[in-house]
Amino acid sequence: MEVVTSKCLLSLSPATSSRHMDDFIAAVKRVEAGAPGSGPLAVLRRLREAAGLNDAFVRHFLGNADSGGAELDASLSGYLSTAVRHRVTEDAKEEGVVLTPDGTTVALAPLLLGIEAGFLARSAGRVRGLYQLTLANDLDSSPLLGPDGCWDSVTSPQVFTLLGSPSALTAARVNGGMDGAVLGTEVADKSRRPLSLSGLLTEYYGRPLESKGLDAAPRLISRRRRENFRGLAAPPVLARQVLKAAELRRRLTGRSKMTPNERKQLAALVKEGMKEFVHQYIDCPPIIPRCMWGAEPYRGTPTMLSLPLTFMYIHHTYTPGEPCLTFQQCAADMRSMQRFHQDDRGWDDIGYSFVAGGDGYLYEGRGWLWQGAHTKGHNSVGYGVSFIGDYTTALPSQHSMGLVRDQLASCAVGGGRLIADFVVQGHRQVVNTSCPGDALYKEIKGWEHFGEVKKEK
Repeated sequence: MEVVTSKCLLSLSPATSSRHMDDFIAAVKRVEAGAPGSGPLAVLRRLREAAGLNDAFVRHFLGNADSGGAELDASLSGYLSTAVRHRVTEDAKEEGVVLTPDGTTVALAPLLLGIEAGFLARSAGRVRGLYQLTLANDLDSSPLLGPDGCWDSVTSPQVFTLLGSPSALTAARVNGGMDGAVLGTEVADKSRRPLSLSGLLTEYYGRPLESKGLDAAPRLISRRRRENFRGLAAPPVLARQVLKAAELRRRLTGRSKMTPNERKQLAALVKEGMKEFVHQYIDCPPIIPRCMWGAEPYRGTPTMLSLPLTFMYIHHTYTPGEPCLTFQQCAADMRSMQRFHQDDRGWDDIGYSFVAGGDGYLYEGRGWLWQGAHTKGHNSVGYGVSFIGDYTTALPSQHSMGLVRDQLASCAVGGGRLIADFVVQGHRQVVNTSCPGDALYKEIKGWEHFGEVKKEK
């Protein structure tokens, strides 16, 4: 995908500018160029001022947004205001979010607030309000989490529509909050070389993967947001920050302190909410929804699975024969496989339940609820999970295998979709086939839940 240059952005109005991270970074570069010598903290305050992120809660931690610099021109200020200011409309359109190069969607406000808290700490000596500004301020809301959504176009994204009823913490806000906490912690470390804001965002969101995928990738990239966030904040710590954020909001609005009973009720709500947050965003792997990879509709009426299931069947795609390393290539591979399954095989949809790319993500096939067409005679009792590539002599990346072996499995058990003592089997164990390839089959024989069964004739 091409990066829109600053010169191009000058001619774009807020209504027509693409909502892609590349476009936002180009706008940040314009702000930096308009104030030569300004550090990232001053740039962040200018962005916050343009977006109107200056309520009492934010000022309590970050101070006033006024950077003291010259006013931004109208076109740039208008773009930043619409690009950063978050809201969900009555028709489930989410604004203030951008599509990133890895195929995930991020809310810009919590991202920028977290980074600003980190840069402020370089001069203030400690990070204040990092989790309140990025996630905790919304974690006491109900309904608590989700949903994800889909863009009208992945090449020129304009409109992001949610896939269900919105909550205060949509998937994009969680992604932005996690990224804000991760990057805020990173830039607060005085021992690390400070980057410009545009440089920081480019390194985090735009770094391409090499042939070994995430096994050889640097630590600080967006594809690792969940594992990086997991290492930052233990759930009890985050829960305490949620309670502190609620108390601060009351104080800033002139309301009385919570009574012991009110605090007890809120603590119980937060405890339950944290369980769901941990399950959905820490235990579960990141999954790219069907609409983001361009899935064609299911042909006919799906057969619903009766949960929980007993088996997880492991496959390789064989064709495509190489692991995909970008969102664009993985999405193209998914579309190619769906066309083959629907048009050549005559199936209703892509056969697999989930597919593991080499880019750090799983891709939704038939998903958790629809019966697949992956393991003949066994589709009603197990999920079919395939790795993109030919694994006759080589293995998928360790990271990709971990997403399936550890996170997808844990997610399925925790969500009541697989029984706790589920069985992992290779496709060849129950159907006359070489799938999932000799190398991968040998590998899964060492997995904890691997089990032997008699093959159907």
